[in-house]
Amino acid sequence: MKFYSTNNKSNQVSFREAVLKGLADDGGLFMPSEIPPLSEKFFKEIKNLSFHEIAFQAAANLLSEDIPSVDLKSIIESSLTFGAPLVKLNNQLNVLELFHGPTLAFKDFGARFMAKVMEYLIRNEDKEITILAATSGDTGSAVAQGFYNSAGISVILLYPSGKVSLIQEKQLTTIGGNITALEVDGTFDDCQRLVKQAFLDKDITDEKILSSANSINIARLIPQSFYYIHAYAQLKDLAKDVFISVPSGNFGNLTAGLFAKQMRLPVKKFIAAVNANDVFDHYLQTGNFSPRASVKTLSNAMDVGNPSNFARILDLYNNQHDFIKENISSFSFNDDQTKEAIEEVYKQYNYLLDPHGAVGYLALQKFIAQNNYKDYNGIVLETAHPAKFKDAVEETIGSKIELPEILKESLKKEKQSIKISSRYEDFKSFILNKVES
Repeated sequence: MKFYSTNNKSNQVSFREAVLKGLADDGGLFMPSEIPPLSEKFFKEIKNLSFHEIAFQAAANLLSEDIPSVDLKSIIESSLTFGAPLVKLNNQLNVLELFHGPTLAFKDFGARFMAKVMEYLIRNEDKEITILAATSGDTGSAVAQGFYNSAGISVILLYPSGKVSLIQEKQLTTIGGNITALEVDGTFDDCQRLVKQAFLDKDITDEKILSSANSINIARLIPQSFYYIHAYAQLKDLAKDVFISVPSGNFGNLTAGLFAKQMRLPVKKFIAAVNANDVFDHYLQTGNFSPRASVKTLSNAMDVGNPSNFARILDLYNNQHDFIKENISSFSFNDDQTKEAIEEVYKQYNYLLDPHGAVGYLALQKFIAQNNYKDYNGIVLETAHPAKFKDAVEETIGSKIELPEILKESLKKEKQSIKISSRYEDFKSFILNKVES
């Protein structure tokens, strides 16, 4: 299959080139030339399929021309070694737990799949590939774990100093090996800007093969579509309308869900749940997309003021505001409301949400109330383990929570990061010096 740039549909490349380049030469994001629907037979049999079988069918739907079936199955089985269980809270409300991977965050799905795909694509390459990834929290640790010791690949992570949780910082700065963490004096948007600018800088690209591991990269999004389909398969009554609330920052997770919908997943509406960084909510209300500097919140992985994947959403719906509104609703909530939601769900269902899942819960509840739905399947994506936000969660519920062993081990390790300004010239100098070394 060919993949085109969101800036120019005639600018088409192979899957291999789309993955290894990450970003198109014209600055656009890559999109598949088509997203074929999955068969009616697939959906009739879906309850009898395992997560791996669902993932293979969805992946082959897009990549069968690019990766032979035997290799694609191997990539899926070796990368998706953990599940995505759907937890039922009541007859209408379900939580999709996406934190059962090695870094306890949803980004493990995309990062591990992408690492295996990239290793496969460069298996005959002589030149090392450098992965550049900006992170607002969980991407960094997922990418670090996914690519750790990957042959022929080095990774540079950029994260905003003082704007990720202690546990998140420990996870992304203590890996070592082929992973380098840059602590940027700025915001996530600064980190993302530096990465995008590097991809378009010939001084760098003439020296090094660069690729991305953010949701900028199409290989991150494709595997994230798998768990939406698997969530649907786990619902008890498939006849009810399905609404899925997605905590959203850079909008890669939501875009993956929209890919699944294009494959014929019967989701009546997606809800983009956002925090105080509400540029998408503002766009749906006004038709105007007005990026601005991000602000810090409890749900820090969503602290994005200029979401990259907005370009893909526009492309999916032919830049038609009304068409986007038909498929997506959006609501924003502040930190106080987020804490109230964590407490409410904990008291009512004895279930502990992290701040991101809490925003997703609030958005689903508001959507249902506004539309007066009575019988439906509501799914909230729980994108990270609540223990990753231990201090905020404990303060909210008034009791201690147990840290999983994997987080306890991270906290014991020594942080290894390189501090850098948000000036592009400083970042460029770092990369070029690293290339020369």
